[in-house]
Amino acid sequence: MNWSLIFKLSLFGLAMAFATVYFIPSNVEPFCWLAIFIICAYIIAKNCSSDYFLTGLLVSLVNCVWITAIHILLFKTYMPNHPMEAANMAKCPMGNHPRRMMLVVGPIVGVISGLVLGLFSFIASKFIKKSAV
Repeated sequence: MNWSLIFKLSLFGLAMAFATVYFIPSNVEPFCWLAIFIICAYIIAKNCSSDYFLTGLLVSLVNCVWITAIHILLFKTYMPNHPMEAANMAKCPMGNHPRRMMLVVGPIVGVISGLVLGLFSFIASKFIKKSAV
């Protein structure tokens, strides 16, 4: 397992954590993630010799740690910029504890996005030549 690559690729998640707090609206965010997933899948396929799916999954799990932590720490800035998320949170069972809800939902989103990135990475590995090691 290439932990250095996983950490480096997870920095996209750290950048997106801050970008979604300050700049990127909810309706644009999925397109940014799609671009990031395509780039990460290419890099994983190019630099790994095996475990493409697992590497993609782990990148997204580390991403979810960055994103969840930043969104919780910068909660008072994040929520006013994301009124739709705030409204949806208020309807949920833990609606009166939105930070706790983020702590629960973040890893679930991380696993789901990890399955997607893992699949992208596995598929990319079938089409992309490996780097000479």
